[in-house]
Amino acid sequence: MVRTRATVRDLRRQNRSVLLTALFLDGPQSRQQLSAATGLSPATASTITGELLDEGLLVEAGSVDSDGGRPRVLLRVNPAFGHVIGVDVGETGIKVELFDLAMTCLSTVDQGLTSLEPGPVSSLIASGVSEVLDAAGVAASSVLGVGVGVPGTVEQGASAVVHAQTIGWDAVPLEKMIRAAGVDLPLLVENGAKTQGQAEMWFGAGRGARHAVIALVGSGVGIAVVTGGVVHRGATSNAGEWGHTTIAFGGRRCRCGALGCLEAYAGAEAMLARYRSLRGEDLALDEQSALGELLGSRSAVARQVVDESVGYLGAGIANLVNLFNPERVVLGGWAGLAFGASKLDEIIAATASHALRHPFGQVRIELALTGPDAVAVGAATLPLAELLDTGADPRAARRVG
Repeated sequence: MVRTRATVRDLRRQNRSVLLTALFLDGPQSRQQLSAATGLSPATASTITGELLDEGLLVEAGSVDSDGGRPRVLLRVNPAFGHVIGVDVGETGIKVELFDLAMTCLSTVDQGLTSLEPGPVSSLIASGVSEVLDAAGVAASSVLGVGVGVPGTVEQGASAVVHAQTIGWDAVPLEKMIRAAGVDLPLLVENGAKTQGQAEMWFGAGRGARHAVIALVGSGVGIAVVTGGVVHRGATSNAGEWGHTTIAFGGRRCRCGALGCLEAYAGAEAMLARYRSLRGEDLALDEQSALGELLGSRSAVARQVVDESVGYLGAGIANLVNLFNPERVVLGGWAGLAFGASKLDEIIAATASHALRHPFGQVRIELALTGPDAVAVGAATLPLAELLDTGADPRAARRVG
């Protein structure tokens, strides 16, 4: 192994990152609190916070009494220092949201999808970015970047390429297509389950956990696996395709083409198709309303479909418990939240009946807290994570260039 020696610049960058991250994730703190929380010396904490205040990255946020001395000034990340945009590309619509650096949503655009072809999707993303900026009166120059959460696997490289077999996307050069549609801001493209996972780990039910699984159940099914506080990606960022693990050998045909995938039993699209095949009728026109009708129906067929899906979802979660031994499993996604609102106890019971007793006894299964906007919120944190990791304004390089 080649050992490299950290330079003074490396240490300064690391210290800035540590302080910024502590303030962003844990809220306003005094210099003394920051020193204790980060392990940095009081002198280092004071010097770096002074730099960050001068640069406008931090602002004062009131004061607290100290023991026998002057009140201590609280510091926080400056919400007005910049903005971030998060995009959720779902299978039924696209949501674009603009946030300040306190993650306060300033404007939102929801756009229905009539086509999942990459060209129309790219155009809607571009128009949504323009619309949220115009609605909030925010200049594009203040934006740190645009995060985009998508179905499928994202091949990272010089330009992000998306592989989403279930919706017919094969090596789609989505980043280039969004740029061609008119977005010249920094773009970060990631799998939607992973962006939801980051939102839950930062702001939601995953906070404080080092080992967690964040599940996204919508039209399809996916997860983010967090081990030691880091999202597991696999060799080509394909880790997390939980929906395409086999739950029934030789079972129902999944839309990916395989037989017996979990998604063919627990995804919203599959549940509604199952009801339609048994009852011979459709519910509401849009998928979310239809699932709500299904969950609220008292018909024997509806109960059969829902109970069956609860069982398969519990078995799928049990597989996660047995494989990854997480402290926490968080159930999210619009369908997961709808399901969990009335069926969480039954899902937990189904999990218990399939999981090994010891790892099941160590895990908490909870509903996601970041709500139906979780993918967009998580996507917006992608450019923010760059700011926290580097401890510096990512727009500076753009201005120099």
